[in-house]
Amino acid sequence: MRFSVRHRTTFEYEDLVSVSHHLLHLTPRDHPRQRCVQSTIVIRPEPTLNCEGQDYFGNPVRHLMISEPHRKLIVEADSLVDVTAESSAGQAAAGPAWEDIVRMLEVPAGTALEAYEFVFDSPYVACDEATRAFALESFLPGRPVLEACGDLTRRIYEQFEYRGGVSDVSTPVAQVLAQRQGVCQDFAHLQIACLRSLGLPARYVSGYLLTRPPEGTPKLVGADASHAWLAIWAAESGWVDFDPTNNQRPGKEHITVGWGRDYGDVSPINGFILGGGAHTIDVAVDVNGLAD
Repeated sequence: MRFSVRHRTTFEYEDLVSVSHHLLHLTPRDHPRQRCVQSTIVIRPEPTLNCEGQDYFGNPVRHLMISEPHRKLIVEADSLVDVTAESSAGQAAAGPAWEDIVRMLEVPAGTALEAYEFVFDSPYVACDEATRAFALESFLPGRPVLEACGDLTRRIYEQFEYRGGVSDVSTPVAQVLAQRQGVCQDFAHLQIACLRSLGLPARYVSGYLLTRPPEGTPKLVGADASHAWLAIWAAESGWVDFDPTNNQRPGKEHITVGWGRDYGDVSPINGFILGGGAHTIDVAVDVNGLAD
């Protein structure tokens, strides 16, 4: 299916910003089930420096420097993306027993070595005995890794309340587990922590999800938002995505922008400014399906 994605971010500052530097993760990346057909990013005021590249994880990035003094910054990214669903065989695969994955990583080689860096704690994902205990309720001895991960996904979906305003991206995993509330970034961080606490490689995935309004109700412009989920490494099955917010394996309506250890590696807009004082941020995302 082909999608059009528009992600518009507006920063308004109380005082004048004299110079700013930004790193953007707004261009969807290519992978076996996804191809970015076209992507443009418009910045106002126009940047002095505007360079494209890739980050450590292979995600497309844009580096900006804006030296024109400004009180407002607008960043608008427009993309066309083709996405295909995972094969039915891939959806049905259960993978090896999860303990076998852990054993493969004792002396990692090849793709296991590449996955190994996603076993460790990262700035936004800290493991502890509580996350391990929560994970072990799904990861029973000898259970196939993808079956167990699907069960953990379901439990997060059923036992946690999706609720905005009770957390932010820096909320510790331990707090999310205790309060049983949060948003998609929180649930992704929690499930990643659970998997890593068992010695399993898990990475954070940032992107978009096509939302469907109730029947007979027009889709509101700007009503969509960035989304987050995770992927687990399952040996021969490679990296397999799971979405705990919606209790599903991401398919052709999940659009991947990038992946990393946690949110901090793939935040849409990062950077620093000189001046500005207090500021407000308005984000509007529109995702529309164009054709099958």
